[in-house]
Amino acid sequence: MARLLVIEDDRAIALGVRLNLRKEGHEVELAADGDEGLARALSFNPDLIVLDVMMPGKNGYEVLRELRHKGSTAGVLMLTAKGTESDKILGLKLGADDYLAKPFGLGELLARVEALLRRRPPDPRQKDQLRFGDVELDLGSQTARRAGQPIELTAQEFKVLKLFVTSEGRALSREEILARCWGAEYEGTPRTVDNFIRALRVKLEADAEAPRHLVTVRGHGYRFER
Repeated sequence: MARLLVIEDDRAIALGVRLNLRKEGHEVELAADGDEGLARALSFNPDLIVLDVMMPGKNGYEVLRELRHKGSTAGVLMLTAKGTESDKILGLKLGADDYLAKPFGLGELLARVEALLRRRPPDPRQKDQLRFGDVELDLGSQTARRAGQPIELTAQEFKVLKLFVTSEGRALSREEILARCWGAEYEGTPRTVDNFIRALRVKLEADAEAPRHLVTVRGHGYRFER
């Protein structure tokens, strides 16, 4: 699964592209113009951007120029109604990775997206990094960010969270969580786990009362879902 951003002012095209990319298993966000797209790209930190050229506000070339100036290394597939060689050359010189002229077939777009993702150099830190929702975790440095902003987690909260994300999809009992995060000799109760889960939900979930990631397994404990 990759994190993708589609910057496209034609809503029908944007929704169609998002629907098909999500079917391929990717996480996809949308932006409707250049200014929103630039801000979203810097906060969302996508692996790949599908970027229209002709948009309200900043055009695609201006967005791409600013992204590269700010150090973004995201892959960029440019979409444009212009198909002239000079337009393609300009986009590639500004840092685009590929170019697709409108109208295009969704099959070709999906193939180009997958090809660009395969060519992306592996991040040596990737094994220590994990994303879910708008949260980014770095297990190596024990840091967390939400919507680009640092999250304050205690050492014990991070220990509990690390257990969950490295046991993704598996139901963990309160007793197992206590033993693995506090030690077998700890004299706390399962209520301790409930309190830590509640605190993590407040910090990490969009709605702590309806959690999507730290899910209750009734009669057993909790499960992490990305």
